[in-house]
Amino acid sequence: MSDIPEVTPEGLAALEASLLNTSGDVALHNRFRALFALKALKNEDAVRIISKGLEDESALLKHELAYCLGQIKKTSALPALEAVLSNEDENPMVRHEAAEAMGAISSIDSIPILKKYAQHENRDVRETCEIALGKIEWDHSEEGKKHQTETAELALQVYTSVDPAPPTSGLLSGKASREDASPEHIQSLQRKLLDRNLPLFERYRAMFALRNIGTPDAVDALASGFSDDSPLFKHEIAFVFGQLLSEHSVPALIQVLNNSNESDMVRHEAAEALGGIATPEVLPHLKEWLVREDSPRVVRESCQVALDMYEYENSGEFQYANTLTSVGA
Repeated sequence: MSDIPEVTPEGLAALEASLLNTSGDVALHNRFRALFALKALKNEDAVRIISKGLEDESALLKHELAYCLGQIKKTSALPALEAVLSNEDENPMVRHEAAEAMGAISSIDSIPILKKYAQHENRDVRETCEIALGKIEWDHSEEGKKHQTETAELALQVYTSVDPAPPTSGLLSGKASREDASPEHIQSLQRKLLDRNLPLFERYRAMFALRNIGTPDAVDALASGFSDDSPLFKHEIAFVFGQLLSEHSVPALIQVLNNSNESDMVRHEAAEALGGIATPEVLPHLKEWLVREDSPRVVRESCQVALDMYEYENSGEFQYANTLTSVGA
């Protein structure tokens, strides 16, 4: 039996209307719910509708749209993603996510445009293209092909996301052994994480290995990466904390959210991670940055979405995504 939800034509039309806000009065968090419902469909209809949304004015929404197109992993999304990456007037956060999505789809056809923008003046765009190229190269290597076969056959992955880089060898399955979680191994991964002389792709591999370990010590090692000078790198650490949902990461994430000198891209990811963790102490911080006059739009909108996630996590709802994806005939 397929784990991909079915949706009626009427339900699909409702999701499209919600995501694209055709009525003009759909709240942003409800548009996000519709997006996640479409992502779960993993089909060409989802790609078509999500791609339409890339014309929206919200950088936060567009960046999430690009991310979801990468997670669906269909090459039919590549023209829309390439258009976003090539658009010099687009927000760099959105362009970065388009490049990352190309890495997730992992088509060798994306290599030329990624190589072009790996020389771009904007650091976030440039670094993302560098990592995406590393991901595509690894996916098409013997090691990468073997990993894909093993995980598909044995269903080993704990995290279902298509990550920008695979965990380091020994942790490819997403299941950390007692040896992996030893203080010595965590310290070794932390050294790689913080080593600016290494390619970003290799540092990301250490990052996702620490995520898979997931102990408080591993969380502390990850949090040390917030001292880096790359907003892209720091935003990925915050994203990883959103996957881990470890209460141990809350103080570091709150510090990032409250730092007005930090990149909006990093703060936005910290806000959404806090919404997913949804412990009581995160609530006042999310509410504060939702209404503060000096709150950048992407941070404010992230807090709006995060508060919706917080309410969901503390409710009895079965599924965060829009219920319009219910099976029907």
